[in-house]
Amino acid sequence: MAHKISDACIKCGSCASVCPVGAISEGDTQYVIDAGTCVDCGACAAVCPVGAISPE
Repeated sequence: MAHKISDACIKCGSCASVCPVGAISEGDTQYVIDAGTCVDCGACAAVCPVGAISPE
């Protein structure tokens, strides 16, 4: 199961920089996770300063 980024995202980029498989990219209003690429490691959720990332 992949992780998902909620509307609470502040587009800081912390999550994208720690993703080991490059599953996170910048969207129009927030960062997004490619569910097909995500390996569910949780590294992104651990560094999100606003808690916007959770398991889907």
